[in-house]
Amino acid sequence: MAQSKLFETIYEKTLSEKIKEISEKAILKIAIASFIIHLVIIYLVDFGFIHVNKFSNLLSNPIAAIYTPFSFILLYEVYLLIYYLPKSFTTYIGKQYEIMTLIVIRRLFKDLGNLTLKSDWFTIKSDLQFTYDLITSILMFFLIYHFYMQSKIRYGEATKNKMEILAISRFVKIKKTMATALVPMFILLSIYSFANWLLSIVSDADNSTHSFANINNIFFEQFFTILIFADVLLLLFSFFLTDKFHKVIRNSGFIISTILIRLSFSIHGLLNNILILCALVFGLLIILIHNKFERQIALEKNDSDAALE
Repeated sequence: MAQSKLFETIYEKTLSEKIKEISEKAILKIAIASFIIHLVIIYLVDFGFIHVNKFSNLLSNPIAAIYTPFSFILLYEVYLLIYYLPKSFTTYIGKQYEIMTLIVIRRLFKDLGNLTLKSDWFTIKSDLQFTYDLITSILMFFLIYHFYMQSKIRYGEATKNKMEILAISRFVKIKKTMATALVPMFILLSIYSFANWLLSIVSDADNSTHSFANINNIFFEQFFTILIFADVLLLLFSFFLTDKFHKVIRNSGFIISTILIRLSFSIHGLLNNILILCALVFGLLIILIHNKFERQIALEKNDSDAALE
C-alpha cells in the first residue's frame, strides 16, 4: 500500500499534465538557446577562433546547427512517450514512430553539411544516404498519419461489468507504475549516454571516430531496448484484462514493431531506412487487421441484438 502511494506521488510529480506543460516550455527554451550557441560555435570555427580536425561535419555548415535543438526536442518526445503510456497504448506506440521520424529528420540536418552536389549524385555514399532519409521521412509521416487515423476508429463500446472495470483499473495502475519507473531510467540513461560518448571522444581518437559516426544512436539504442522489456511486461499483464485473440495479436505485433525499430540502430545505410519503414508498415497493418476484427465483432453483436428484439 505504501509503495502504491509512493509511485502515485512520484507519478504526479513527474508525469502530470502540469509537469508536462512545464517540461515543454523548458525544453523549448533550451532548444532555442542550444541552437544559438551551436551557431556561434560554427561561426567561431569559420573565422578561425576555434580549430577542429575530425568532428567538423556538425561545425562546418550553419544548417547543421538545427541538429542540436532537434536533439532536445527528441528528448521531450521520449518524455511524451512515457507520459502517454498509462493513457493510450496506441498513442504510446505512435510516439515511438514519431521519435524515429524525428531521428531521421535530425540526421538530414546533420548530413546537409556533407552534401557534395555533384552530377554523379547517386554514386556518392553521403548523397545517397541523404536521398534515402529524405524519402524515408516522407513515407514515415504518411504512415504515422494513417496509424493515428486507424487508432481513433471505434465500433461501439461494449458494456462492462464490475469485474472488467476493476481489471481495467488495475491495468491502468500497472501502466502508471511502469511509466513512473521509466522516468528515472530515462534521466539516468540520457546522462550516462551523453557522458560516455563525450568521454570516448576525449580519451581515444579511434573510439571517438566510431562514436561520432554513431551519434544518431546515442541514448535511443539503449532506450528502445528498455522499451522492448516494458512492452513484453505490458503484454503479459494485459492477459489479466483480455484474452481475445485480436487484442493479443495487436499487442504482440506492436512489440515486434518496437524490436524492428531497435534492430535499425545496429544497421547503417539503406537497410537502416528499410527496417524503420518495415516497423511502421508492420504496426499499421497490425492495427488495420485489428480494426477489421473489431468491426466484425460489432456487426455480429448488432445482428444478435436485432434478432432478440
